[in-house]
Amino acid sequence: MTVNRETVNAVRAVRSGSLAAWLVAIRPRSLLVAFSPVLVGATLGFAHHGAIDALAALLVLGSALLVQVITNMQNDVGYTVRGGESSGTRTGLPRATAKGWLSVRHVRLGIVVAALAATGLGLALVAYRGWPVLAIGVSSLLAALAYMGGPKPIAYTPFGELTVFVFFGLIAVMGTDWVLTATIAPVSVLASVAIGALASAALAVNNHRDLAHDRLVGRRTFAVLFGEPASRALYAGLLFGPLALVPAMALLGRAPALLLPLLLLPCALQLRRDFARCAAGTAFNEILFRTFRLELWFAALLSAGALLSRALS
Repeated sequence: MTVNRETVNAVRAVRSGSLAAWLVAIRPRSLLVAFSPVLVGATLGFAHHGAIDALAALLVLGSALLVQVITNMQNDVGYTVRGGESSGTRTGLPRATAKGWLSVRHVRLGIVVAALAATGLGLALVAYRGWPVLAIGVSSLLAALAYMGGPKPIAYTPFGELTVFVFFGLIAVMGTDWVLTATIAPVSVLASVAIGALASAALAVNNHRDLAHDRLVGRRTFAVLFGEPASRALYAGLLFGPLALVPAMALLGRAPALLLPLLLLPCALQLRRDFARCAAGTAFNEILFRTFRLELWFAALLSAGALLSRALS
């Protein structure tokens, strides 16, 4: 009940064109999905290489955050343009364009500005590491735009979780390590799988929460196609799979300190139980935010373990 009251109060406080309206479109809490893989990639890179370029790390982080911002704004405007709010049954977080707080034109302009900024940071990284960085940047930007853009948006298919897994896990973690060190450590490969799974878990919460509404508006997400039991199983796998990989990371890196993320097992168990018992509707928003925080804590503990191992070596 507390979550619902807070959401209602926040909605009432938003004025058209205000900073609060832009924050609704940008969704700052979701930026943890972009921050976590860069944190892990940078610290693992430092652990196996001994040094990283701090400026390059900041450029990578800025690029990752901008890609997530673009994804969120494209999601906001794309959903509104497609009439996704028309059924009146959606229970997710408010969308700025659907509420009339921002115009579609202004949000699209914001997407262009963010894309230009991301391109500028990407070109700086190309100068730092070479043309392969361009492929990473272009593919990430295109995926961000295609998530809710184009004739066949990714968000209308069962491949949303897979897309997040690839771009906010595999590419983000291993790409960060490679850009900063010119190599990819074996531990970074496993870490990219773990972080990608946790990022995908957040989207799985969204799609599970919106299952009934998505079915009405023609979205064929994993939850819609395979139903609630499969959606719950997917979420559980995405939560516990990363924890199952932790011992392998510690063994591969010969670093017992990499076991630190196992401290999160009780939190993951509780989150899984709460997900299974959660009432339909806006109550899932709190599960979503807790999933974001779990990913951040996993990244922080894994990074702390990597740094501790380096200090003790």
